[in-house]
Amino acid sequence: MSTTSNVASEFTEKRIISSDSHVCEPTAAYAQIDPKYRDNRPVLINHEGLGPSFQIPDFAMPIPLMLINAAGREPKDIQNFKLKLEDLEAGGWDSAERLLAQDRDGIGAEVIYPSIGMVLCLHQDIDFKVACFEAYNRWLAEFCERDPQRLIGIGQAAVRTIEDGIRELQAIKALGLRGVMLPGEAHVEDYDHPCYDPFWQAAIDLELPISFHILTSRADNLGKSDKGRGPKINTFMQVIRGNQDIMGMLCFGAVFERNPQLQVVCVEADAGWVPHFTYRMDHAYHRHRFWLETGAITRPPSEYFYENIYVTYQDDFSATDKADDRLLKRIMWANDFPHSDSTWPRSQEVLREMVGDLGQAQRDWILHDNVAQLYRLDA
Repeated sequence: MSTTSNVASEFTEKRIISSDSHVCEPTAAYAQIDPKYRDNRPVLINHEGLGPSFQIPDFAMPIPLMLINAAGREPKDIQNFKLKLEDLEAGGWDSAERLLAQDRDGIGAEVIYPSIGMVLCLHQDIDFKVACFEAYNRWLAEFCERDPQRLIGIGQAAVRTIEDGIRELQAIKALGLRGVMLPGEAHVEDYDHPCYDPFWQAAIDLELPISFHILTSRADNLGKSDKGRGPKINTFMQVIRGNQDIMGMLCFGAVFERNPQLQVVCVEADAGWVPHFTYRMDHAYHRHRFWLETGAITRPPSEYFYENIYVTYQDDFSATDKADDRLLKRIMWANDFPHSDSTWPRSQEVLREMVGDLGQAQRDWILHDNVAQLYRLDA
């Protein structure tokens, strides 16, 4: 049964849609995994030092739920390993509670991404990754069944081979999920290789936008100062670089030249950098394409970016400060619930400062129209 949020907004008469929110997976998310991995699957444990945590096979350290279920918590309390499971936001795994959390935040729907699944993107066993993603997709479809108009699920695909990847797309579509998230690093060739063209065409035919989320590439080096420079907090500046590399590769690598209808989402990497990034790409194209290798592109790369890429952001105020309509028609606001960067439950306060001075049409693009058009949602 579908419901419509009764939450009113001062910014738009349309329902506000978060373009990037998450589940905090329960053990049930991987319970229906391929029997081959039933005794060796991701599970929720109670770690003596870290509290409730997810243990992923072949990963040395478990993932504390405190770090992925921290929306609304004071910054000094984000890393609070004394919390118990009942202290966390149940909307992370309970769909009924999730709708209440949406109401509290003043939004009408969310596009749902994984949390543990982001880490699984880095797993080196491709067969295990396929099995985990298939199990998760089935669980997510059930999670979203409570209200498909407000819980908009994004499936995961590992793309072990191009043929397997197309089958994953078909299975995701059959489950009623609305898009596909890929690991930041490809298993076959890199994503700009022409061998992916049948996969991209299948995504186009199935009307499934392709998402790349931060922290799914090894370059997204959060917290690992042994591979970075300076104190650990400087690694926070690295988490968007993997996504920037992917977006540049897709533009320069002629992926959109060959697949002009392909729609890609750059998820949670902010948006204020886009004008400079696209300028820099065009500068490289105009000045250096004759001695630096590029794909067979016939237009400046910025044109592909603004026609084929959407960008999500939470509280990046530079994204709307003096931004032109070309950017505003490609950015989508998100609350990132229940992660530590989330604007929940203060999203309305954040939006008041961020979009309050924009025109009504521009507000509608950012808060509703762009994401509704991308995922072909009802009003």
